Amino acid sequence: MLTWDGGTLVAADPANARTVRLTPAAFHHYRYEQALADASGKKREPAVVGGLAALDADGLVLLDLPGEWQGWEVARFASARGVPVHDGPTGRPEPVRVTLARRAPGWTRLTGRSRPRPSRRRRIAVLCLGVGGLLMMAYVTATLGGVTWRGLSWLGRLLLDVAEAKWLLVLFSPLAFLLAPLRRRLHRGRARRGAVLGPPGGPFLSVGRDDVLCVQPGPPMAAERLTIGLGPRDVASLLVYRYESLRGLFVFDVNGRPLRHLPGPWPPEDTHRFAVRHGLGCEIRALSREEYLGLTARVGDALP
Repeated sequence: MLTWDGGTLVAADPANARTVRLTPAAFHHYRYEQALADASGKKREPAVVGGLAALDADGLVLLDLPGEWQGWEVARFASARGVPVHDGPTGRPEPVRVTLARRAPGWTRLTGRSRPRPSRRRRIAVLCLGVGGLLMMAYVTATLGGVTWRGLSWLGRLLLDVAEAKWLLVLFSPLAFLLAPLRRRLHRGRARRGAVLGPPGGPFLSVGRDDVLCVQPGPPMAAERLTIGLGPRDVASLLVYRYESLRGLFVFDVNGRPLRHLPGPWPPEDTHRFAVRHGLGCEIRALSREEYLGLTARVGDALP
């Protein structure tokens, strides 16, 4: 919910008991398509992402409010205090993402949705089902053989397709109970070796075959692939930056043109190992405001 207190914008998020007060120089009303993919990498129907951002005088995002905002309501609300409204381009999504990634120090995002936390009883039930499934798998495999267990697993998947029961998923796929922490540990090991860069849930970088840099935003967003090389739009170097309270990563081509902006914490040591392993240049330094404004404005695309 947005209100005015004189010339100050007051944004309230009752779901998370948060209130933000700021003085915007402009509003950015945006809407763009986001490419999606399933766990196997197969593309799905793109999702439409919309929202409203409050900007400072330099166009940096002070506050991001994702969700549906009617244009006429935004225009009427902003005109009450003479604040201009910029509508994002309706064609290519890259300019919108670049604008949203240009964060101001102290910026925040209010979603209006509280994060669901499973109750203690639910966590205990999931734990018991997972352990029970593991014990059943061990017993059936020891007494009847692996073929029988695979038959039961097939039956479980069939029931899931029909009933869509999440509890059956835990029971008939007990390995999923242990898979998440195991995958996180393997991912951390790969990061220590410089094979990947970033957290397992995304965003993270990896290098595939034929020197292709894969930018994994995190599920369910689709990965992006950039060629590593000496071409004008090929990846040649990385820059881990710090600007006041902000952290992030820029991807450059051989001519120093910023190709991608990935705001967020990127460990300098991990970034250096990743760059050395894959033959990329690496720089770690603080940016002045002028440098930050210039790079974030000239970049080709970004991950808000």
